[in-house]
Amino acid sequence: MARKTSGLAAIFTDEAKVLHAAHKTREAGFQKFDAISPYPIHGMEEACGIKRSSIPYVTFIAGMTGMLSGLLLTWWTSAVNWPINVGGKPFFSLPAFIPIIFELTILFAALCSVGALFYHAGMPKIDPPTIDPDLTCHKFAIFVPENDHGYDVAKLEKMFKDLGADEVKKVAEY
Repeated sequence: MARKTSGLAAIFTDEAKVLHAAHKTREAGFQKFDAISPYPIHGMEEACGIKRSSIPYVTFIAGMTGMLSGLLLTWWTSAVNWPINVGGKPFFSLPAFIPIIFELTILFAALCSVGALFYHAGMPKIDPPTIDPDLTCHKFAIFVPENDHGYDVAKLEKMFKDLGADEVKKVAEY
C-alpha cells in the first residue's frame, strides 16, 4: 500500500486546463505528481509520463497457466489416473475437454488480472484521504508530493495559478 505524503494540490474545473497543467508539471521536472479526475481524460497518461501497465502480461501468463492446467487435469484424469473405455473413443479426446480448458483459462486470467489491479493500485485503501469532495463530480486536480525533486511551494503555487488553477491548497496527507 502506498504511504501517505503531504504536498500541494491544484484544483481545476476545466479538463483542458488540467491536461495542460499536467504537461507543464512534467516539463518542470516533477516525476511523482498525480492527476486526479472523475473520469478518464484522453492524453493524461502521456502528460503524466505513465508507462504501459503490466496487467495485460499478467493476464496472458495466467491464461496460459490456466490453459495448461486444464489440459493437464483432463489428460491426467481421463488417460492416466482413471482410464475408462467409452464406446471405443481414445482415452484423451481433446474436443470433449475444450470447455474445461477454456473455463480454466478464463478463470485464471480473470482472477489474476483483478489481483494484479489491486496490487498496482495499492488497494484496498483504508480511510482514503479527501483533497476535495468535488473531485469525484466535476473538478480535477494535480497533486505534487513534497518529496518530489524540486518541490517549492511558492514556485508551484505561482505555476499553477498561471496555468489557470481555480484553487491551490496544501494537503496534509494524501
